[in-house]
Amino acid sequence: MQKNINGAMFAKMVISASKNLDVNKELIDSLNVFPVPDGDTGTNMSLTMQSAVRELKAVKTNRLSELSDAVSRGALRGARGNSGVITSQIFRGICAVIKDKNEIDTKTLAKALKNATTIAYGAVSKPKEGTMLTVCRMISEHASEISGTVKDMESFFVEIINAGEEALKKTPEMLPVLKKAGVVDSGGMGLVTIYKGMYKALIGEEIEGADEVQPEKAAESSMEHADILNLGTIEFGYCTEFFIINLKKKTTLADIDRLREYLMGIGDCVLVIGDLEFVKVHVHTNQPGQAISKALTLGEVDKVKIENMLEQNRELIKKYEAEKKDLGMLSICSGEGFEAIFKDLNVDRVIEGGQTMNPSAQDIADAIIKINAENIFVFPNNKNIILAAEQSKSLVEGKKIHVIPTKNVPQGIAAALAFNPEISAEENKINMLHEMDNVTCGQVTYAVRTAKVNGFSLEKGDIIGLNDKKIMAKGNDVEKVACTIIDKMSDSGNGLINIYYGADVKEEDANAFRDKVQEKYPDVDVELFYGGQPIYYYIISIE
Repeated sequence: MQKNINGAMFAKMVISASKNLDVNKELIDSLNVFPVPDGDTGTNMSLTMQSAVRELKAVKTNRLSELSDAVSRGALRGARGNSGVITSQIFRGICAVIKDKNEIDTKTLAKALKNATTIAYGAVSKPKEGTMLTVCRMISEHASEISGTVKDMESFFVEIINAGEEALKKTPEMLPVLKKAGVVDSGGMGLVTIYKGMYKALIGEEIEGADEVQPEKAAESSMEHADILNLGTIEFGYCTEFFIINLKKKTTLADIDRLREYLMGIGDCVLVIGDLEFVKVHVHTNQPGQAISKALTLGEVDKVKIENMLEQNRELIKKYEAEKKDLGMLSICSGEGFEAIFKDLNVDRVIEGGQTMNPSAQDIADAIIKINAENIFVFPNNKNIILAAEQSKSLVEGKKIHVIPTKNVPQGIAAALAFNPEISAEENKINMLHEMDNVTCGQVTYAVRTAKVNGFSLEKGDIIGLNDKKIMAKGNDVEKVACTIIDKMSDSGNGLINIYYGADVKEEDANAFRDKVQEKYPDVDVELFYGGQPIYYYIISIE
């Protein structure tokens, strides 16, 4: 029986947890309470863990301190959706306790699980019981109870997994919506799946069928702000390029190889290609003279070009500071029509995200960094992205980030319309919050499984109308369902109905629908826009 976990084993356990999530993500996704095509809890948790594994695999030692930092950092960078953010916070709590240890025993792990619960609950503004938070808490409570008596790790993990499964069974009793749907909490299932994956590594069991975590693709090179933001980290300041021609008779191919090795010792970004007729050299170095002198031992140097990258960056910084503004906006949405609308409203950046496509905290942070403003307003436009947007704040330095908790795209549009560059950030924030609260939003989509929700008996494929995740109508005709939710959302004080049609709706059908709604509500302005959103036939806002 294994009593302690060292760094190497911890790394294996995290990788195994990620693999176990990957092979079970579809099952976890299927537990989504609402039968709409956005049940992505398992997918979000899996992507979060894959990000942690990428950081982990970059660590070259087995020291728990470095491994823990990598897992914590990677999980936060890749956190997607509420379930992914909570997962990242759970690992942040675990890693904060174990990072100062050489090995982990059951008492230490129990403390780590307790800390994970504290930090995970703290990440959610209004924690609900019956969710993965409950499962996390009940696991940590049981771990604390047994840590004094159960000393071997294998037995300890069996105990906490059993506690997690017992907690999972109780979630429907804590959340009536789960009981009505006949499912347990999907995030809780994901957390138990993580611990089961860790246990499999502990006992030496391989997980078959999981995709290997691929290295993160390098961002396309861009001068936009990359050099500005990393000026202080530039190690080699001179971009040096030249050709070696008329090589000496005594020069050999081995000499060219030795030149390459020498340049790698005094710089980076080294390129030495050619043969005994002609050689092209490129290197970033602080000693361009030494690079040229070494090349002269092989032959003649021609077409020398030396650029001072530090001075280039100083010029970029001057330009960046001159163009810097006080206020900027970032919006998250899906659909080329919605993207165009936000850009027309002077939103600085729009990143893709929404149902089934939740951006990570790092994705949001990267977009924020590229906006040349001190104050950035972020419109998540989906309640499952709000938490990731909040977490992105910890990944950005030197900017004030204001997350406006828009739950749908029409609320984001209303907030963007309220933007006034002539007033303060706080005044803008108040105005944006006020305007988004004046928007009532309905959505028309389809059921992805049979279910009984909100008093409706649904079959797979039924057209359904939603208002903030509450099902308000069902049927077989998209327009009829859309009309029903408009009727239910409307009141005598409304003056505007905005209809955004999706990628699966023809323009002529959308125009005909708009005319029908205008005829029914002659005293209300009815506007039609192309949203281009997937999944949702219509998104309708009433103000």
